[in-house]
Amino acid sequence: MGLLDGKRLLVTGVLTDASIAFNVAKLAQEEGAQVVLTGFGRLSLVERIAKRLPEPPPVIELDVQNTDHLDTLADRVGAHLDGLDGVVHSIGFAPQSCLGGNFLNTSWEDVATAVHVSTFSFKSLAVACLPLMKEGGAVVGLDFDATKAWPVYDWMGVAKAGLESCSRYLARDLGKHGIRVNLVAAGPLRTMAAKSIPGFKEFEDSWPERAPLGWDLADTAPAAKACVALLSDWFPATTGEIVHVDGGVHAMGA
Repeated sequence: MGLLDGKRLLVTGVLTDASIAFNVAKLAQEEGAQVVLTGFGRLSLVERIAKRLPEPPPVIELDVQNTDHLDTLADRVGAHLDGLDGVVHSIGFAPQSCLGGNFLNTSWEDVATAVHVSTFSFKSLAVACLPLMKEGGAVVGLDFDATKAWPVYDWMGVAKAGLESCSRYLARDLGKHGIRVNLVAAGPLRTMAAKSIPGFKEFEDSWPERAPLGWDLADTAPAAKACVALLSDWFPATTGEIVHVDGGVHAMGA
C-alpha cells in the first residue's frame, strides 16, 4: 500500500521538473494518488512537463486572479476526479520592484499584486476546492520562513508572513469541514521562482553552511516528502502548523 492510496489531489504550480510541485505530484503518484495539475499562461509547457510524471495527469488552466477560473474550478476538476482529498498550493509571484533591496520604494500596486497572488490565493484556492472536499482532507501550501527580514526577499517576505497568518485562519474555518491546513517552509532551492529573485546567490552562499543537517540547493525531494506526509492520513490531528524543511536553519541563531 502506498501512503496516498485512493487519494485524489489537485497540485498547482508545476512549472518545470525542478519545481517542488513537480516532485510532490511525482511522489504522490508513486504513493498511489490520482493527480490533476493546474497551469497558468503557457499550458502547453505544463502539459509537456506533466508527461514526465509516472502517469501524465490532466492539466487545467488556473489564474488565481481570475474570478471565472476560480468559480468554475470545482466543475473543471470534477470532470476528471469525483472529489478531492488534498490540494497543494504552490503559487507565488511578485513584480521585480518588490524584490532585491527596493523595499522602501515599491508601489502599492506592485505590492497588491504580490499579496493577491502569493497570499490571498491560498484562501481563494481552498474555497474554490471546498465543494469537492465533502469527506474532508488536507490543504498544503509552500512557504518560506517569514519570521525574519531576509536579504533581497523584501515584499515577498511580507506576502509569506501573510500566507502564514492566512493558513491559521483557514485552519480555524475549515476544521469544521474536516479539512487540515498546513504549510511546508522549505529552504532556498534553485527553482524557477528562485531565479526571479535578484541577489538569490546570498542564500546559496550561506544556507548550506548554516544548516546543521546541511542543505542541497538542488534537491526538492525533502520538501515534497513533507507535503506528501501532510496530505496523507498520518497527520490526522495537525492543522495550522508550519513544518520547516530547511536543514534546521530556522532554529539557529545568526
